[in-house]
Amino acid sequence: MRNRLMQYIPCVAFAAAAAGCSTYAPVAQNTPKLRVPEQFATAADTGSMAALPWQRFFTDSSLRALIDTALHNNPDLLSAVQHMQEAQANVLQSRAALLPVVNATVSAGLDHYGKYTMNGVGNDDTNLSQNVKGKRKIPDPTPDLFVGLRSSWEADLWGKLQQRKKAAVARYLATGMGRHLLVTELVAAVASLYYQLVALDREQAIVQENITLQANALELVKVQKLGGRATELAVQQFNAQLLNTQAIAYEKKQQAIALENELNNLLGRFALPVLRSKDFAGMGDSAAAGIPAALLQRRPDIQQAAFELEASKADVQAARAAFFPSLVLSPYTGFNAFRASVLFNGASLAYGVLGSVTAPILNRRELKANFSVADARQQVAFQQYRKTAVQAYNEVLTQLEQIRNAGEIARLKQQELEQLTNGVATAKDLYMAGYANYLEVITTQKNLLDASLESIEVQRRKTVATINLYKALGGGWDWP
Repeated sequence: MRNRLMQYIPCVAFAAAAAGCSTYAPVAQNTPKLRVPEQFATAADTGSMAALPWQRFFTDSSLRALIDTALHNNPDLLSAVQHMQEAQANVLQSRAALLPVVNATVSAGLDHYGKYTMNGVGNDDTNLSQNVKGKRKIPDPTPDLFVGLRSSWEADLWGKLQQRKKAAVARYLATGMGRHLLVTELVAAVASLYYQLVALDREQAIVQENITLQANALELVKVQKLGGRATELAVQQFNAQLLNTQAIAYEKKQQAIALENELNNLLGRFALPVLRSKDFAGMGDSAAAGIPAALLQRRPDIQQAAFELEASKADVQAARAAFFPSLVLSPYTGFNAFRASVLFNGASLAYGVLGSVTAPILNRRELKANFSVADARQQVAFQQYRKTAVQAYNEVLTQLEQIRNAGEIARLKQQELEQLTNGVATAKDLYMAGYANYLEVITTQKNLLDASLESIEVQRRKTVATINLYKALGGGWDWP
């Protein structure tokens, strides 16, 4: 009877495998490919500013020191390193699943068999044999002692374990790209805050210059009032303008404090003064973007999404392989006896191997559900990859236009400043000569202050746009 059952086992396994072939059909056999605009795919490579490491792109020594501090102290970046180690451990775990499991085993058991059982009758009959004497007599109760090695190994016939390892490796690489993404975002964030502080310093200097000029104008109007050439209303208007500018100075000061603390947060340190230069120099001014198709190789978020997509594909393949039978071999070797005194006798040496083939029958719905989940996650991963790629292209084009438009605005603002500067001097001369009233002087001074602050803001926007273009192109993450 036992031999007949052994003959049927391969047939059952084959039938289960055939059934698996007919039920594991994926929801979507092929993942759709990402299509990019034709002008992007056929454009000539012009080189990209992203190829420059951040140490060469940012030449300001104070800024480079801040970036270096952030890369070593930022809590989010340090956490990303731990995530990479976790993913690396998952890779090692998936690789270990391909190898046999070998355990050193020491086991002991004690059984008392019933007299009306096969073991009980067999033991009694064995003890009556003339060939069984001395220590070979089976005691009652019967100990079972084993000291040796037991192993288990699943033969990866259908590539299930290999696909799981492939998925683990892809996710490890994705975490590495996630760390690179965090680095480029951190570098860009530190640089942006740095130049915002530089802009605020220049704005505060302009405000202080205007406070000095307005204070002098107020004293002049007071003298004119004493001489009967100005009214109290003129004094009040000049004084109000001075008070408003002084309030602006405090607003700029508070903005600088907030930005410094925000920058210190990125640096992973408590509040400290931020050393900085007094102008917008110290940064690469090139806006070369290269061909947009190069983004697929340079931007870490696109690479991260690509690895996640690769991992999801491997998950689908592993879910398919789960429908097929599994072959597990369980060999063992060691000393086995029912008396401790003869356990390590050469005659107690035992070895053997058990092979089992298991195929899913009643849990096929669960396997189908797991396959559907893996297939759906693959489609989600592709859409995320597509979304990231499209966003990358659009970010680059947006920042390029921002840089061009900011340059034009800066040129026009410079002309406006020249006109307003001359206008302030003209208004003062006309006022002293009695050909202009005090409101014209106040208005021209206010317009000059506003235009000066707007000019600094335009320079800041252009600088930040250049930094954002560097980040959008995938620059800044060449860091060990």
